[in-house]
Formats: sequence, C-alpha cells, structure tokens
Amino acid sequence: MNQGIYIVANDRVIDNAIALLNSIRNYNQEIPIFMVPFNHDYQEVLAVLSDLHQVQLFPDLKLLEELTEKIGEIFDRDFLALPNKMRKLVLWFGPLNEFLYIDTDIIVFEDIVANLAELSTVDFFCCDYHFSGQKLRNIFSPVVLEQGIFTEADLQDVFNSGFWASRKGVITLEQMYDTLQECAQHREYFDFTQGVTDQPILNYLVLKHIANRGNLVKVPGGGPGSWGGSPHFIERDHVLYDQDKRLKYIHWAGTPIKPGGSYWSIWEHYRYLHDPRPAWQRKLAEQFPFGKPKKA
Repeated sequence: MNQGIYIVANDRVIDNAIALLNSIRNYNQEIPIFMVPFNHDYQEVLAVLSDLHQVQLFPDLKLLEELTEKIGEIFDRDFLALPNKMRKLVLWFGPLNEFLYIDTDIIVFEDIVANLAELSTVDFFCCDYHFSGQKLRNIFSPVVLEQGIFTEADLQDVFNSGFWASRKGVITLEQMYDTLQECAQHREYFDFTQGVTDQPILNYLVLKHIANRGNLVKVPGGGPGSWGGSPHFIERDHVLYDQDKRLKYIHWAGTPIKPGGSYWSIWEHYRYLHDPRPAWQRKLAEQFPFGKPKKA
C-alpha cells in the first residue's frame, strides 16, 4: 500500500478522534487511514470511526504487542510517564509505504495527505515551530550538545511528536531496539520535566538515524503556525489563519480542549459536523461557556 494516515487512539479520546477524522475526510474521502490501539479499550472508537470514515485497525497487532512488551523490558518503570505512547514507533513497520502520523487533538484545514509529496525529497518531515519556540524544552537536556551527541544544526530539527511523516523501511527494527536501549541508559539526555513520554525518544531516534529531514514551516517567509496556545489566529468559515496564511492544522498540544478554551468553536464545529448536538446540549454550552458550575 502506498500512502496513508496513522492515528493512535482508544475509547477515552473518541470525541477528539471523531473531530480529527471529520476534518480529514472533509478534504479527502479516499486516503487509507489506520488506527493503532493505544491500549485494549478501543472497540468503541474503532467501530465509530470505521462506520463514519472507513478507518481500519492496524493489521499487525502481534508486532504491536511485541513492541509494547519490548519497551517495557528496555525502560525502567519510572522512565516513561505513559509507555503506551511509544506504540506510534510501530508505524515504520506497518502497511503504508509513505505515511503521515496525526495526534487526535488536531484538526486539519486542507487535504493534509498532499503534503506527503515532500517525501520525494526527504525521508522524514514535521511541520511546527518547536525548534524556535520551545527549542530543546520537552525534548533534550543541554547534555546532548555539551557531549556532542548532536550538533547545533541537528538540534534545529527538533519537532513536536504529534504531526510528522516518514516512509516504511528508513529505520529497521534492530536499529530501533538498539537505540531504545541506548536511550534507556542515558536519562540525562532528555527533558521529561513536563511529563512528556514519546517526544524525546522519537526525536532522538529520528535525529540519530534519519539524516534527510525537512520541516514544512521552513520556507521563505515562514509557514503558518499550528499551536493551539497561540492567541493570534483568525477564524474564517471554520478555518484558522495566521495573518494571511491558512493553517495546515491546529494542535492543542498541552492546551485543554474545552468550552471557553482556545479555538473551542473550531473543535466543536468539526466534532459535530456529521452528528449535530441535541438542542439542550447547545443551550447548556451557550449558558455555561466555561463549564456548568459545580454544586456547593
């Protein structure tokens, strides 16, 4: 199979997953989409997404379980906050030759798969400003530069782990396991102070093994932003703009998606695009935009 999209989900994120898939299918009805289960509680979200948008279950659950078990053996229990977030590493060994990974707390505003054309010139790409905004925060400690693990040029390619693309085969399973062992022996390389899990390890893996990398925002004049915590985006017809630049996607990374929260109307629109809320729910949301008051 040539191109497609992967997500990781379980029943707990069903509303976010529906919103994401509604936005993807709003621009592309045909692209294959596979769901990697975050854990064993995924039957409801898979049934809904399969019915609405032909989402398929990741076919090699045996490999997924083997990877999960191996990660549990490699890392101490207190090393990774949420070890199952590492399940996205299985994507390099799935059915898609070229793939885009998207977190479920994202809404897209274009035929997002068209960006896979970038893989004609690179083996991996992201699309965010982590390298200039947060820099090494939530990824690496200064040790990686001090000890020459990565160069300053390498560290200009750090990225958020919620949106990225690559192709099957650019990393082998042996390389991955060897690198995970290396990571487990050097906790001092990473910044886990804010409770992130997969992002530091994924960055280490990519910077170490994939030399031909790209970032879609690194274009003349700069690409549009994407972080849900940025207050300056403008909404027009259920699409967000960064000044005059249409966002490719909005990502609420570390930013709550809730009534009264940032860009809530965007998320709400796509969540209920094919499933309008009952009138009583709409009225309640209007009456209590920051959530229903708790009883005294």
